[in-house]
Amino acid sequence: MDYVWYLFRFDGRINRARCWLAILIIMCWMLFLSLVLFGVAHLFGATMPEQFNIGPDRIFAVIDPAAWRSLSSVNPTNLFVLMVETPLFLWVYLATSIKRLHDRNKSGWWMVAFFALPCLYSQFGDRAGDWLGDWAAMLFGLSAFVFSVWGFVEMYCLKGTKAANRFGADPLAPIDTRPSWDPQSEIEMVPHTASPPPVWRVKPGYE
Repeated sequence: MDYVWYLFRFDGRINRARCWLAILIIMCWMLFLSLVLFGVAHLFGATMPEQFNIGPDRIFAVIDPAAWRSLSSVNPTNLFVLMVETPLFLWVYLATSIKRLHDRNKSGWWMVAFFALPCLYSQFGDRAGDWLGDWAAMLFGLSAFVFSVWGFVEMYCLKGTKAANRFGADPLAPIDTRPSWDPQSEIEMVPHTASPPPVWRVKPGYE
């Protein structure tokens, strides 16, 4: 398998198994890279954070004014790890998720509803009532919940479309291992009619 295409490119299709595998790879990478970065920080005497979280809601903290105001109180080691890990894992997650949506014959723009909307609610939901009003905040929360469940079922539970679709070939289609050219289909044996022995010749129409 081409892992560069699988983890970093947005074209083509992947099935459910590879989508689940991508989540496992991201979690393993996250754990490994976090340990490495924290180990390096410890060697240089940096202050270690009491807890560490790299949930998807942290991605949208960059557009949260409250998060910027509290930036001075954030542990520098934790902040450095987030700056290194978040872009990498976000890219891999989006690349694999969009290819999985392609397998369902859906545009990658569905990630706005399936991923961005729930994450925005996770980041701003506790303040949505003050900004939008109670009813609008309730609708916002309900929409985020519905799309998060829908997105999970769509990407991780349902089969892809059979045969090729507008985004590429079926990743579960059997691979044709037959040779592209069969010599036996283009030659024939000339019956013995005289003293010369039988000979092989190209069939008429293949010359």
